[in-house]
Amino acid sequence: MFKPISPPKKSLKQDERSHFLAKFVSYLKPLHELRKFFSPYWLACIPLAAIIVVVGSNAAMAQNGEALTLEEIQGNLNAIWVLIAAILVIFMNAGFAMLETGFCRHKNAVNILSKNLIVFALTTLTFWSIGFAIMFSGTDHPLWGLEGFFLSGEPKTYGLEPFPAGLPIPVFFLFEVAFAGTAATIVSGAVAERIKFFDFLIFSILLTAIAYPITGHWVWSENGWLKSLGFHDFAGSTVVHSVGGWSALVGAALLGAREGKYKNGRIGAFPGHNMSIATLGCLILWIGWFGFNPGSELAVNQAVPFIALNTNLAAAAGGVAATFTSWLRDGKPDLSMIINGILAGLVSITAGCYVVDHSSAVVIGLIAGIVVVFAVAFFDLIAIDDPVGAISVHLIGGIWGTLAVGIFANPNNPTQGGAADAIVGFLYGNPGQVITQVKGITVVGTFTVVFSLIAWGTIKAILGLRVSREEEIHGLDMGQHSMEAYSGFVKESDVLIGRPSGMSGIRENTKL
Repeated sequence: MFKPISPPKKSLKQDERSHFLAKFVSYLKPLHELRKFFSPYWLACIPLAAIIVVVGSNAAMAQNGEALTLEEIQGNLNAIWVLIAAILVIFMNAGFAMLETGFCRHKNAVNILSKNLIVFALTTLTFWSIGFAIMFSGTDHPLWGLEGFFLSGEPKTYGLEPFPAGLPIPVFFLFEVAFAGTAATIVSGAVAERIKFFDFLIFSILLTAIAYPITGHWVWSENGWLKSLGFHDFAGSTVVHSVGGWSALVGAALLGAREGKYKNGRIGAFPGHNMSIATLGCLILWIGWFGFNPGSELAVNQAVPFIALNTNLAAAAGGVAATFTSWLRDGKPDLSMIINGILAGLVSITAGCYVVDHSSAVVIGLIAGIVVVFAVAFFDLIAIDDPVGAISVHLIGGIWGTLAVGIFANPNNPTQGGAADAIVGFLYGNPGQVITQVKGITVVGTFTVVFSLIAWGTIKAILGLRVSREEEIHGLDMGQHSMEAYSGFVKESDVLIGRPSGMSGIRENTKL
């Protein structure tokens, strides 16, 4: 018979270890009971809080180990905020790309995405080398600056005080180049679906290197001649949006309408292929505008949240007004009009977000939302083919927003506070401000139209602006880029006249 195997006896050391562990667990029991009152997220914050305390204890120290002054801390905060605002505005390029692509037909999606992506790359280089100097140097010259190209000047060259009183040049440049890119991107949507890719790039370079910087110098440079007249455009309803809108209008007019848009006295409908990404693009632009307008304060102070709220109120009012206007006009609420109403509200508040109060911001947005619906119909009526409504939103919205400064500017609002140099509008006893705003709108518009006629006309004469009829019918994706955004999907041209050989985008005899 087998004897049962008895468990081995524990050694003295094992008994001591077990006793120690039992005692240790008893000590942890109160902590275990206390843990029930805290979630894992609270517990995870304990080491994070320790890190913050350690880092924060050294945050106000300069590189040489000395404590930062209040001026240096304020200067760093200003620089960080403007950098964040610049990133928000740069991210608006994604919004424009999605909005324009969604509003257009899917056979041109790659072309539109490519334009929106490359235009900011080109703008960065042209504005760095030429445009920034023209716009901000020559602070004693009323028309343009001609020094400090390639960011080679000192802060004083561009009207900046030395840090920490003023912004570092790289931060200021990043913020301003984001605005320049926006002006060029506005043009992209209005000339979409029929312009040659290379021709659009040439115009974008000319616009951001010459035309936009010159008008910007007039308004935003220290001694710009329109600024000296008292013209006010805080964040660019005219300088950015109207300049882009006027350029887009001239380009769309010289290009002509898309094939089949206006036929036998009727306006053909070309529905956008993806309203989901168009809506997402609108939301991205809405968020980006919180860098566009509040960032234009170029500092961290109490004006920033005030400007942000004015911006949001106008956008909301514009969207609501456009919704009900299109509903009453057409019998159904139109999503494209809701989108353009929000954007029109944003564009229109851009000039006056600093000088108007909250109720005026709502009124400005409401009027913009109503006007944009009828503006889209008007440009269709006169056969200006704008696939995304860019001219209606940015040109008409920009004009209205700039004019609204002359009407609604409140010298006693929280940001102006009754200052001696406050902008005073018609409703507060200064009709002259309306005249000044009209002068600025007219001068900038005239210059931009003349410049655009020369630039677009020269490009058209030398290169020809428009793609061939066959290429337009089958889509610019294949004709200009030899690829498709939605490979394998049937296009309207495939159904109507068949897919052309050599434009299929699929290589024959492809080996895996």
